Amino acid sequence: MERIEHRACFGGWQDVYRHRSTALGCDMQFAVYLPPQAAQRRLPVLYWLSGLTCTEQNVITKAGAQRYAAEHGVILVAPDTSPRGDAVADAEGYDLGKGAGFYLNATQAPWAAHYRMYDYVVEELPALVEANFPVTAARAISGHSMGGHGALVCALRNPGRYRSVSAFSPIVAPSQVPWGQKAFAAYLGEDRHAWKQYDAAELVGTATERLPLRVDQGDADEFLDAQLRPQLLQAACDAAGHPLDLRLQPGYDHSYYFIASFIGEHIAHHAAAL
Repeated sequence: MERIEHRACFGGWQDVYRHRSTALGCDMQFAVYLPPQAAQRRLPVLYWLSGLTCTEQNVITKAGAQRYAAEHGVILVAPDTSPRGDAVADAEGYDLGKGAGFYLNATQAPWAAHYRMYDYVVEELPALVEANFPVTAARAISGHSMGGHGALVCALRNPGRYRSVSAFSPIVAPSQVPWGQKAFAAYLGEDRHAWKQYDAAELVGTATERLPLRVDQGDADEFLDAQLRPQLLQAACDAAGHPLDLRLQPGYDHSYYFIASFIGEHIAHHAAAL
């Protein structure tokens, strides 16, 4: 593991590391924000999953999250959104291939060789973080758009692994919207039963842990009606009796201006659980 960025930030350090990923079969980068409290004691970790086209850089440069992580004493870890490198399969367009890993384990060629972001986020990255940084065993997870989908899926499929989960503008029912349908057909094949394991609206019905879901969604989001459709998650949670705090925020779009406006509330929410 090699540290490639090291910058003072709100009394702590914003770092970026590069390492060889066994799960993905390529070199990967992830960001770690160590608040000032990390110099004295071990701290809980909030994992952030970014959306389509993003890398680890988007959240650390645009969200303003470090201020709140320093305030609450929480370490922030943000991986890239897909495998990278010349050997990694790619596709035309922004919603499939590099930058669009969808936080699943692909089963179809040519994607299956590298696209195993679910294993990376749930198993490999936390093991690396816990072996190399002053962290406790307390974890939370959040994300935006495709990353919001990933956060919800990782939490719902792994009872007891996360103390809390939240999402901004998540793709809540990828099996029912164009972004998810395109990605799932390519990565997982045409068997729609296999899609359910990565679909939050499907997973709430069989979840064995009633971990509350917190979702913020802008009502001026340009992708709201075609791709995000939070009402589908609301209906699934209502049917299953799963706790959901869905907040429609007037005037906000899909951008990091939205995230920056509410990231402080989300970090406070996670800090209370952690």
